Formats: sequence, structure tokens, C-alpha cells
Amino acid sequence: MARPYRLQGEGLLYHITSRGDDRKKIFISDYDFNKFLEYLALAKDKYKFYLYAYCLMSNHYHLFLETTDANLSRIMQYINTSYTIYYNKKRNKCGHLFQGRYKSILVEADTYFKKLTRYIHLNPVKAKIVENPKQYRWSSYNDYLKGKSDIIDIPRLKTLLDMSLKQYPSFVNKIEDKPFDPFKNTYAGFLLGRKDFIKEQLEELAAQTAEKDFAYKRNVCSIDHDGIIDVTVKVYNIDKSLLFRSAQKPLLAKKAAVYLLKKYSSLTNKGIGELFGLSYSAVSKINSDVKSMLVKDKRFKKEIERIISHLKV
Repeated sequence: MARPYRLQGEGLLYHITSRGDDRKKIFISDYDFNKFLEYLALAKDKYKFYLYAYCLMSNHYHLFLETTDANLSRIMQYINTSYTIYYNKKRNKCGHLFQGRYKSILVEADTYFKKLTRYIHLNPVKAKIVENPKQYRWSSYNDYLKGKSDIIDIPRLKTLLDMSLKQYPSFVNKIEDKPFDPFKNTYAGFLLGRKDFIKEQLEELAAQTAEKDFAYKRNVCSIDHDGIIDVTVKVYNIDKSLLFRSAQKPLLAKKAAVYLLKKYSSLTNKGIGELFGLSYSAVSKINSDVKSMLVKDKRFKKEIERIISHLKV
């Protein structure tokens, strides 16, 4: 079954969560937490998004961010791949670190901004790790208390929070009869907001999927690019991070991934190129090379057919 298309655009707010594979720990040492924050800061510099809250738990993390471009997938690919490479290299491991796709919920700021930041910051309290969120080191809560941060966009945060930072601790620690849970309040699993907001975003999603560059692929079949990559690395039995490391190896797996992304995903040549660090022309050349190889190389053809069979195209 094809995975749902992600709604991407500039000026959109997302609650992001990503868990360790089989719910295993992704942060073991203090150095791991700091390293993830380092990659998060590098991603901000590279992709120019705003970060409003985060909380790193032992086996998962939460981010609350706003894009300035339609590039959420590239942001998350950079963060998770960079950290996976670090984690595996440090511990002499290989394979997946994170469990499947990251989860993204599109959030209406006016209604849910402050509620969502509270939910994120209360994660360690809910898990009974600490009694007060200020006791937890690996969240943005103390940045709110200090009113300054190296990674949270405090000035922009103040304009969206609908209260002063001095008022924020009382808001967070107020006991609620029915604690807010964003996952129980979403529409279709990815929209959090009022009816008008949901309607507007669904209309935008329809418009995006009807664009010329996406429409012709939809008539064949459109599969989320994360799914195509996951199946490709499984068939070739390699670490996903290797696909994005080098133009030298694994060459066949990279060529297969590029070809299948162009054939079955909604990504354009430009989007595929940005994912792998390739130029538009390089993506076109790989696609042409693969078409020739499918005629001449029976083994490679079987590998491609195996991947496609797993995609259930």
C-alpha cells in the first residue's frame, strides 16, 4: 500500500516525533544527546527553519518547528541520517536506528501552539523521570525560563506563545482534568487544528497533488520516497546511511533508488538530487543508465523487480 503524501510548504508548523527501532534507546550517553542537538543546529543553519520546542527522551524525540521552505523531508532526512551515522560508527553497529518513518503532525498555531509546547515539555514528567520539567536537561523548557537560547528561536517564539515567558511555568505546571494529547486530537492522523484550518490544509494538499509534476506520476502510482528507500536498502542489505554518503558505493543501490524514486515517487529530479547531493542532470543520467542496464543486466533487472514487488506497485 502506498504511504500517504506529506503536505509540505513554507510557513507550516509541525510536531515531529521519531522513535528508536523496536523502541530501543537512541540516546545512551550525555554525549549522544549533545550530538543530536549539534546536528539539529546544523540542520537549522542549512535549511533555515524555526525551532520552537524540543524534548529528547531515551528512545524517542519531539520537535516543534516551522519551515521556511517546502523542505520538511530534507530536514528530517538530514537529522536522522546524520545522527544514525554517528551512532552506528561510535558503537560499531550498522542498520536502522529509527523505527520506520518519522511522524509529522501539521499544527494550527493560533489554537494549539502553547498547548503543544506544554505537552512536549511535560514528557519527562509524564514518564516519571523528573517531578518538574525544569529538572530535565534535554528539553527546551529551561530555554523558555532563561529567555535565551542557542537553538530555540526565542524572539519569534514570544510572538506566537500568547503569554509572557514569565507566565509560562505556571501554565505548564497547572494540573488539568483532561491533559492535552496531540495524537488523540488529530484529523486523519496528520492535522491538528480547527475545522477551517483542516479544510484549508486539505484543499492545499489536493492542490499540491494535482500539480503537473506530481499528477502524471499519480496516474501510475505514487509511493512515499522513504518507503522506496527503505525497501531498496533492505533488498541490497546495506545501511541506509550509505546511500547518502558517497557517489562511489553502493553504486547499484544508489542507481536503483534514484530510478525508482523518479518512477514511483512524487519527487522531481531536483528533489531527488537534493536528497542524494546530485545535480539535476546527474539524476537524469542515472535514470537513463538504469534503463539501459535493465535490458543488458539480468541480475540487476531481478533486483529492481524484487524491490518493486515489495512496494506493491
